[in-house]
Formats: sequence, structure tokens, C-alpha cells
Amino acid sequence: MMIEPITVGLIGLGCLAILVVIGMQVAYAGALVGLMGIVVTIGARRVRDTGDFWDILDKGWEPGLKNAGTIPFSELAHYSLSVLPMFILIGYMAFHARLTQGAFYCMRMWFGHLPGGLAIATVFATAAFAAVSGASTATAAVFSRIAIPEMLRYGYPPGFSAGVVAAGGTLASLIPPSGILVIYAIIVEESVGKLLMAGFIPGILSAIIYAGSIMVRVKLNPELAGDPIGKVTMKDRVASLSQMWGILFVVFIIMGGVYSGWMTPTESGAIGAFVVFMLALKNGMNKDQFLTGLAESAKTAVMIITIIWGILILVRFLGFSDLPNVIKDEITSLGWNRYWILLIILLMYAVLGMFMDAIGMLLLTLPLVQPLVIALGFDPIWFGIIVVKMVEICLITPPIGLNCFVVAGVRPDIPLGSIFKGIWWFFICDVLTVALFVAFPNIVLWLPNNMLGR
Repeated sequence: MMIEPITVGLIGLGCLAILVVIGMQVAYAGALVGLMGIVVTIGARRVRDTGDFWDILDKGWEPGLKNAGTIPFSELAHYSLSVLPMFILIGYMAFHARLTQGAFYCMRMWFGHLPGGLAIATVFATAAFAAVSGASTATAAVFSRIAIPEMLRYGYPPGFSAGVVAAGGTLASLIPPSGILVIYAIIVEESVGKLLMAGFIPGILSAIIYAGSIMVRVKLNPELAGDPIGKVTMKDRVASLSQMWGILFVVFIIMGGVYSGWMTPTESGAIGAFVVFMLALKNGMNKDQFLTGLAESAKTAVMIITIIWGILILVRFLGFSDLPNVIKDEITSLGWNRYWILLIILLMYAVLGMFMDAIGMLLLTLPLVQPLVIALGFDPIWFGIIVVKMVEICLITPPIGLNCFVVAGVRPDIPLGSIFKGIWWFFICDVLTVALFVAFPNIVLWLPNNMLGR
């Protein structure tokens, strides 16, 4: 009985889809399919055209188990992966350091006088907090408690206010320290430092585009802005910057250290975590909050790492089956313009994002998509930012729209339907932003290409 590796690969992908649809967690579904696929492909090579399926399993079981068993340690015992728990810890400590309140107050002082000023201040405050958080859902949850009450107090519509917070929270996916960018770098074996640098300008530009869209909407519909806030003197604006020094210092450590080459991403993350820890102590963090932050950071890191090693077993199986190369060769042989193929890939992510979480979606698709993207001549660093931007879009689009659900959970008085209505303009902004990055790739690549320490 002769089983072609490509056939095993296609069957494996079908089984994986079924397991995910029926509710098995991505980590375990990927590990199970990957293990069985490795066993079958190794067994089929040993048995060749003699014997039956049970012979294949018998010949492939022991070497397949040994092969898969080496993956969790051999693939994850890398120094670069240690940056992930550091960035997660920064996020938890930043909450207790009350950096959110300071960021919102400062941005309110500087931008509150503009049309839709409180909404604009919220966008820039979420961007600032994203620079020390790296977690979209956490950013959305925190600002649901801080910014929404303030906007409602000044007469902003509830759905619009909630939509601003949900969309602003997505900026944490791009602005360093971003956990999603670290995961992408690990899966595709690219530089973590370059990915972090590449996300900075696109993240800030996304915030500016959001703010610009708010001003346009308010000009078209002044009722969205509610009551104007009082005038603020330049002296008060400058004084408000003292509320931002903690965030600015952490950004300087992470961005400056990685850009200059003085520190690795892990070292900059560790120093950043220490700085935020000291700020949290200064602002009254107690022992229980500290221990809870450590425990939650560990749980989150272990959860993500478990998903990664499960998918890496699947990646090893796909490599044995040669399926990624076959798909790459078939698609490139069609002779289509590479931007049409890119459009199809991005539409695929848009559809998958309606039903899957960001990490699972990336881990399941990148082993197949990445070789094709490189074969088409696209820069993998640039593509990583495009994909993460698609993740941002998925965080605010139904039926999943995780950030919208987070905001609705914190503010049950605002209907989920109103929140989804409040984000549609930001969805258009994100689509236009992706088009901008595709048309002008140097927006993404300028900073990583000019790193001093590359």
C-alpha cells in the first residue's frame, strides 16, 4: 500500500479543520494531527508499496513519536522566545502603575479642544498605553472603564464612544511591545527586533488615521462630538506631560535599545518590565496585586507557548508532506499578478478572522502562506505587518470581534449591536491603511532597514 506524502498532508488539513470546527483547542488539534501525520508519513516511507495501513502505523509509530517529542524543547528553547513573558508582564504591571489614567489625562489636555476631542484623546491614549501593554483586549478593557464614562459625560453617543475604545485597543497589536509580532517572528523564523521596529510607524500612523477619521465624522455629523470641553492653557498642557513620562521612558528603553543594538528585545523587555514594576510600586501596588500579576503573566505565557509547540508539530508534519511547497508551486505556476494573489490571501484572513482567534489563525495559516509570500517576492517583515493589521481588523468585525465583546462585557449598558455600528468607520480606515502599506512598503520597512544594530 503506497501513500503519497502530499495525500497525507491534504487529509491532515481536512482532519485539522474538522477538529477545530467541532471545538477542539487549536494547540491540541494541531499537535494531534501533526503527530499522526508524522507517524503516517514516516511509516509510509519505510513500508513503501508493501503492507497495509496497520503496517504503516507499526513502522512509523516509534520514530514518529521520537521525532514529534523533540519539538517542544528543540523549537522553543530559544533565547528570542523569552521576550514574550517579559512583554506580557509589562502589560500587567502597567495596569497597576496607573499609566492609563495618566495617558488619557495628558491626551485630553492636548487634543480635547479639537472636534471630537475626547474621542481623539482616547485613540492617542490607547496608542500610548499600547506602547507598554502589547495586548489589544487588555487595552480595550481598561479604557472602557476610563474613557467611555468621560465621553458619555460630555454627550458622546454610547455606540460611538464604545466603538472608539474597541478600535483604539487594536493598536496594541502593532505598536511594540506586541505579543502578536513576537509570535509571528518565532513561527516564520524572522528577527523579533526587526518585526518590533517595523510595527512602530504603522501603529502610530494607524492612530493618526483613526484620529483624522473622527474629525471628519464630527465635521459631517456634529452631534457625535457632544459638548465641547473647556479651553486648556499651554502651561497646563505642558504640565500634563509629567503624567506621560513613565510611558515615554519605557518606549525609549524598548525602541531605543532594540534600534541601537545596545539591547536585545528580551533585555529591553526585562528592563521595561522592571521600570513599570517600580512605577507600580510608587503608585501603590500591593503584594497581592503583584503576585496576581506574576501568576496571570505566567498563565498567559504558558497558554501561548502551548499553542506554539502544538502548531510546530503540525508544521513539522507539513514539512514532511511537502504540502507548502506544492501549494506554492501550483499557485505561482498560474502566472497571476502577485498582488491579486496577495489580495486573495488577505481576504482569506478577513474571513478566517470572523471565526478564529488571532493567534490560532496565524499559527494555522503561516506555515502554508509564508513560503508562497516569499516566492512571490514580498518581504516577510513587511508581510508580517500586513497580516497583523488584518488581525486588527478581525478584532472589531463581527461575528467574533473580540474587542467589541470585551467592551460590551465591561459596559453591559451599551448593546453589542451599537458597538458594532460604532466601529464601521474604523473598519474602512483599516482597509485603507492596509492599501497604503501595500502601495508604499517603505512605510513599514524604513525603520527596520535602518536599525543601527542589525
